[in-house]
Amino acid sequence: MSATSAPFGLRPAFHPSGLDRAQALAGGIASAYSSDILKGQPVKYNPSAGTIIIATVGAAYSGAFAGVEWTDTTGRRRVSNYWPANTAYQTGSCVAYFYNDANIVYEIQTDATIAQTSLGNEYNFSNIAAGSNTTGLSAATLGVSTAVGNGVQGDMRVVDIAPYPDNAWGDSYVIVRVVNSRSQYFGQFTAIA
Repeated sequence: MSATSAPFGLRPAFHPSGLDRAQALAGGIASAYSSDILKGQPVKYNPSAGTIIIATVGAAYSGAFAGVEWTDTTGRRRVSNYWPANTAYQTGSCVAYFYNDANIVYEIQTDATIAQTSLGNEYNFSNIAAGSNTTGLSAATLGVSTAVGNGVQGDMRVVDIAPYPDNAWGDSYVIVRVVNSRSQYFGQFTAIA
């Protein structure tokens, strides 16, 4: 499995409390938002609009997109695992779902081989905007070459390997478990001099 590149973005694995529920945000995506938001894609709050948008590499984010429902301009109710770009909806009908608890442990596939010595290290996303609007799945990956140095914060901290058959340290594309190390819920990291 980890010898094949088959990214799926951020996938919740577990929460220490046992509850890894997605938040439902009414009006969570702006009508006619111009980009696809794919299931598992890192998202962040847009404080100027009260909605969510696609996260950017190296910046605070809230979590992973889970899906959306809305009533289109013809009056038909739609439910999707991704937001189709430029979709307009009836005012007040959109509900976006996303995982945003900073304690959720996610799984993500690496974009290259990684060793067990990566445990505790921080990395940034790679392919953050990639994915398929056919399957609705994100292709965001952990960027192995984006490892950050001492005193510098990355997007994710590696905490474990996903315990799947044929998934081992040193494989071509390892599925690892990570936590959000740039949460919008906490202050930004400051290095101690």
